[in-house]
Amino acid sequence: MKVRPLQDRVMVKLEKNETKSAGGIIIPDTAQEKTQMGTVVAVGPGTEKDPVTVKTGDKVMYDKYAGTQIKIEGEEHLVLRMSDIIAVVE
Repeated sequence: MKVRPLQDRVMVKLEKNETKSAGGIIIPDTAQEKTQMGTVVAVGPGTEKDPVTVKTGDKVMYDKYAGTQIKIEGEEHLVLRMSDIIAVVE
C-alpha cells in the first residue's frame, strides 16, 4: 500500500520503544510511553500559508498526542500536520 500525505501533512515512521528497563525488567506494550520521535518517510506539497519545511529522511520530534496512527506493511506510522512537528534532530 502506498500513502501520500496531502497539503501540510507529513508521514513519520515511528521509532521502536525499549522493551526492557535498565534493570532488565521487560515492559509490556500497554505500559510503554508513546514515542515522540520518528523519521519522515513522505511529505505533502504544503500550502501557501503552511509550507512543509522538512524532507524525507529527517529525524523529527513531534507533539505527544499529535496525528493519526496507521499501520503500513506491519510498520507503525503517524500522519501529522507540519505544525505538530517540534524540532528536527540532527
